[in-house]
Amino acid sequence: MTGPTEPPAPPEIEIAASGAARSQSTYDRPPGWSAPGAALVASAETDARPRLEDLGRVHIVGIAGAGMSGLARILLARGVSVSGSEARESDTVRALRALGATVHVGHSAGHLDGIDTVVYSTAIPPGHLELVAARERGLPVLRRASALAAAIGDRRAIAVAGTHGKTTTTSLLTVAAQACGLDPSFAIGGNLYETGRNAHFGSGEWAMIEADESDGSFLLLAPEIAVVTNVEADHLENYGDLAGVRRAFEQFTHHIVEGGLLVACADDPGSAAVAEYARGRNLRVRTYGESESADVRVTEVVEGPSSVTFAVSGAVGRDAVTLGALVGRHMALNGAAALTVAAELELELDRVVEVWRAFAGVQRRFELRGTADGVRVYDDYAHHPTEVAASLRAARAASGAGRLIGVFQPGTYSRTQTFAAEFGQALGLADVAVVMDIFPARELPIPGVTGALIADAVPLAAENMIYEPSWAATAGRVAALARPGDLVMTMGIGDVYLMCPDILRLLTARASVRDAP
Repeated sequence: MTGPTEPPAPPEIEIAASGAARSQSTYDRPPGWSAPGAALVASAETDARPRLEDLGRVHIVGIAGAGMSGLARILLARGVSVSGSEARESDTVRALRALGATVHVGHSAGHLDGIDTVVYSTAIPPGHLELVAARERGLPVLRRASALAAAIGDRRAIAVAGTHGKTTTTSLLTVAAQACGLDPSFAIGGNLYETGRNAHFGSGEWAMIEADESDGSFLLLAPEIAVVTNVEADHLENYGDLAGVRRAFEQFTHHIVEGGLLVACADDPGSAAVAEYARGRNLRVRTYGESESADVRVTEVVEGPSSVTFAVSGAVGRDAVTLGALVGRHMALNGAAALTVAAELELELDRVVEVWRAFAGVQRRFELRGTADGVRVYDDYAHHPTEVAASLRAARAASGAGRLIGVFQPGTYSRTQTFAAEFGQALGLADVAVVMDIFPARELPIPGVTGALIADAVPLAAENMIYEPSWAATAGRVAALARPGDLVMTMGIGDVYLMCPDILRLLTARASVRDAP
């Protein structure tokens, strides 16, 4: 009898180095793009995994972005000379300057003088003048994941991937390892409240990486331990359809080192399918979730207004695990994933559970921005229909007797076009929905695609559904709507979070006028 054979690798997912395929609207596909799910344009630069010492002086385009600022922190900690450019001043820009980076506000080809390597992300359009100048000069131009692979060097990698939940899961695992005396390197898509940082180069042997599937760059990592939280249709401008997304995650399992561990959610059909695909390989596979088939079973989930508590049994057992500052049933699954990896690392689980009880959370993940005139204002990074629905369900558990006001800024024209109906249904979970116009990110407009497509799909009475295309007017409209006891939740990948202070200021001013003698 012969043993199981390893399944063949799915067709290699290739990524457009120039960003051309990603930056085009759905009506204007780049040359070479064919059927849905087809591989994108290939380039040697996307596959580069340089040595740290070969990077030289690094310039990062869009250095203050969540992922790019983390990369800059790690490179600076490793003694690399780092510069970068940004559109505006910010706390992140000032923090990077304090660490030794040269950060320019504004973009110019002159910023590349004396530079050896340029790094960019999918948020940067292919025609960005600094990218064009870098290629004209013959400079190496790297994706963030390539530069990050060089930055973490010989650290043993743990990669957390999935359509949703990556930031929270990576954050929980990082604070658990730190509490147990390890000093892991980490790169997370949000700032931990415990440290105020989204990245760190540690002295320990492990590196904990939030792995970005949006453009296929997670295929540049070679983790010993990988987590797949879920696999849903997203970034279809890259993958074409759900089958294309699943093929990328299947390919991801081929990058896990031989004998490594895949941790996957049994409750999510896409993640469960990836786990089943990986079982035929020389990998260990462990599943988690509320499903009876899960190796790590989640039970007794209790959603509170400012935390979630659950129990786990099976391969990993613990009673009454409480995640402070995290709300919603989906957070229990993220916690179970992190606990499964913590057990693999042989961390002291009693200590892990203890530190999670006091977990302060991650910025832009169900983050309480403040309270004014009896109205609580939260912010969340939710930008996919599943995430919007989960955030609003969690907010409902925290809202009490007050109304839930959901304020959503759609992100990218292609996602709005693809998921308008689903976004509308998700926003129907609020009592009042405010839909803004689209934050374009890297994309060109698509004729006829605006936030109104989502607003028209929200199943609420007309008086409870507001479409406000003016960013400047939105804070005023929200503050005028909100009553004492209400909960406001702003959501989206763009700059919607910047209006939270304005909402709070207007509410405070209203209370001052009302309470004046």
